[in-house]
Amino acid sequence: MCRHIARIGPPQALGKVLTAPPHGLLRQSWAPRRQRHGTVNADGFGVGWHADGDPIPARYRRTGPIWGDPTFADLARVVRSGSLLAAVRDATEPGADGEAACAPFADGPWLFSHNGAVTGWPGSLAPLARSLPVTDLLRLAARCDAALLWALVLRKLRDGDPAGQALADTVQEVAAAAPGSRLNLLLTDGATITATAWGDSLWSLSDTEGTVVVASEPYDDDPRWREVPDRTLLVASRTDVLLSPLKEPSP
Repeated sequence: MCRHIARIGPPQALGKVLTAPPHGLLRQSWAPRRQRHGTVNADGFGVGWHADGDPIPARYRRTGPIWGDPTFADLARVVRSGSLLAAVRDATEPGADGEAACAPFADGPWLFSHNGAVTGWPGSLAPLARSLPVTDLLRLAARCDAALLWALVLRKLRDGDPAGQALADTVQEVAAAAPGSRLNLLLTDGATITATAWGDSLWSLSDTEGTVVVASEPYDDDPRWREVPDRTLLVASRTDVLLSPLKEPSP
């Protein structure tokens, strides 16, 4: 279900990360190498990026496959940024939400994506949904599991939780309510990347020039790519990539 990627580092064209690599997100949309569930990610795509001097990221999202959008190819060729989050989507269920259901979801400086699926959706998460303020539910961008996961994470961020705690607590709450869910979450504010590996593949790459990439799978065969173990929280800045184990929820 889906492929996603986030990068922070020196500014470069979006296409250098998304379309130019031999196994970049463009190719992963029809020929992923490490996807454990699903085979083609053609139910929409999106990219978000931060511009210098503006804390609010821009987004470009569409409902069709990424390979069929010539406008995106032009955009990726010329837009430069020091941070991005992008995803190609394999929808869990058919829906009518259009591009609103395509990651990245956004609020303030944050960009968010979910790779996976919630078991028993939507009923399994009804108790967690009821824990949210009504205003949060009314503001849901779409009626898919990823949109509700984002609302749960965002509520924690607004309450002052650090990004790592917000993701870790959300994963454990959802895993307890819906056992067997796949919950690879990805979050960036332009300065840091936070992610979880819970049920699907996750990799990271960092270099001495202050670049960090976190992705569902490597976009090339660079030996510096490192696989993130399952049940792990990743918190990365331009200088450090920290991994912490995530506990299974108590029965």
